[in-house]
Amino acid sequence: GLGVTDSRIPLSVLFMDAFMTVGIVATPRLLVRVLARRPPRRRAEDARRVLIAGAGAAGELITKELLGHPQLRLTPIGFVDDDTRKLGHKLLNLKVLGTLADIPEIISKYEVADIPEIISKYEVAEVIVAMPRASGTVVRRVVRAAQEAGVKTRTVPAMFDILAGNVTIASLRPIEIQDLLRRDTVTVDVPRLASLATDEVVLVTGAGGSIGSELCRQVCRLSPRRLLLLGHGENSIYHIQHELAARFPEIELVPVIADVRDRGRLEEVFGRHRPFAVFHAAAHKHVPLMECNVAEAVTNNVLGTKNVAELAAEFEVAHLVMISTDKAVRPTNVMGATKRVAEQVVQAVGDARQRNFVSVRFGNVLGSRGSVVPAFLRQIRSGGPVEVTHPEMRRFFMTIPEAVALVLQAGAMGTGGEVFVLDMGEPVRIVDLATDLIRLSGLTLGDDIEISFTGIRPGEKLYEELFFGEEHAERTDHPKVLRAKHATLPIGLAESLDGLIVSARGGADAEDLLALLCRLVPEFRPQKGMAEAGNDETEAELVG
Repeated sequence: GLGVTDSRIPLSVLFMDAFMTVGIVATPRLLVRVLARRPPRRRAEDARRVLIAGAGAAGELITKELLGHPQLRLTPIGFVDDDTRKLGHKLLNLKVLGTLADIPEIISKYEVADIPEIISKYEVAEVIVAMPRASGTVVRRVVRAAQEAGVKTRTVPAMFDILAGNVTIASLRPIEIQDLLRRDTVTVDVPRLASLATDEVVLVTGAGGSIGSELCRQVCRLSPRRLLLLGHGENSIYHIQHELAARFPEIELVPVIADVRDRGRLEEVFGRHRPFAVFHAAAHKHVPLMECNVAEAVTNNVLGTKNVAELAAEFEVAHLVMISTDKAVRPTNVMGATKRVAEQVVQAVGDARQRNFVSVRFGNVLGSRGSVVPAFLRQIRSGGPVEVTHPEMRRFFMTIPEAVALVLQAGAMGTGGEVFVLDMGEPVRIVDLATDLIRLSGLTLGDDIEISFTGIRPGEKLYEELFFGEEHAERTDHPKVLRAKHATLPIGLAESLDGLIVSARGGADAEDLLALLCRLVPEFRPQKGMAEAGNDETEAELVG
């Protein structure tokens, strides 16, 4: 029989049907794609205005990013820069509107305060600090100016990230305290550093501490054959070993749990591994704690250093670098006095054996355990008050990586027995540091949180000094490393040292130990009531 229709369907209908089906299914999809690709039109009320501080390479990179991502709704309106030659010029078609000092004026010019509902739409919402090389003082000025005008600040990443081309919007970050204390970038002489460690066996004592662990990281970058991580606390050694094993799988790491006071154990380590370079960072460092534990300070800082230095000489170590502190200068506390004696030990052994054994002295390092910044942040989190000992208390600050890079540099420059001093820049008032931290936490001093002054504690000074009177410093061929001129070693150093160590191990009382320390360090001025001082945290205890 016949089908439904007597005639066949024309081919044209089939073609048209196929064509229309495809059209109906595909057109909406294509439209969605085309529209999605078109940049959304900038609606003035959406986009928040951004002022860029720094009309250099970093400023240009971040502005390109902002212009290329309209969906971020951030419109750069122009630059501010302290280079007067740039004023009035254009970068990416945006004007350099003024200097950093003009920030408040520029911000107020863009405010439309009389129509409250559109304030947020037209006023400057953010200042982006695109000055990776600027000093902390400059960054602080920008942040203060922005905060006084009620505007947020963010900053670009560090210089090496920018050189690697890693500047994206995602890499903008809030300003941190390191930015406010930032100093000129440290450059080191890498080939010279390589002579300390490359293809050699290196020993770091106190390897789990804040300075010791950073020494390990930077030594690993120099590709040693073997790195000995010596420390007393197993947890911290465990952590640094795992971190380094993941980052430097090709380097042989040997964790050594040992106490530098135990000479027999150290002798076994030196005998088995024969290190070429030794970095001695193991020490007790907390100022108030050492005031009431004098014998411990002596055995760890003096006897420990004596063991390490003498064994290093005996086993023909080529370089020994002892980490010291500015608190060893005219010390007013036990920790400083014991570190000064430790410097004398290193100098005496270095002189006697004609070895390249040096000490490197520096001030407070940011972010070390027990340092003032974490303590302040804890106080801010718990609602305050932030405790500062004295309105005029000042400290030198340096970041740990910066200090360690210079320690390596000094170690490579040493010829024996010297004390090197790192140029710590300008001292920072602790109360300014506290104020900046409160601001960076988004709080207002006085309204949200108070600063209270608690008075200077035993063993603290208002100002740390980096040199003795008689030894003053001379320049070296590195701008940030100074050489303290040789101070004369006390007469009868060996006998006094032995007397001090025997007394400390024999349980002598604090008064006797202080008297013996004064004999070795005539300029040591113990403060009254020191031996029973409290053991609370302090600003003066940052150095490892």
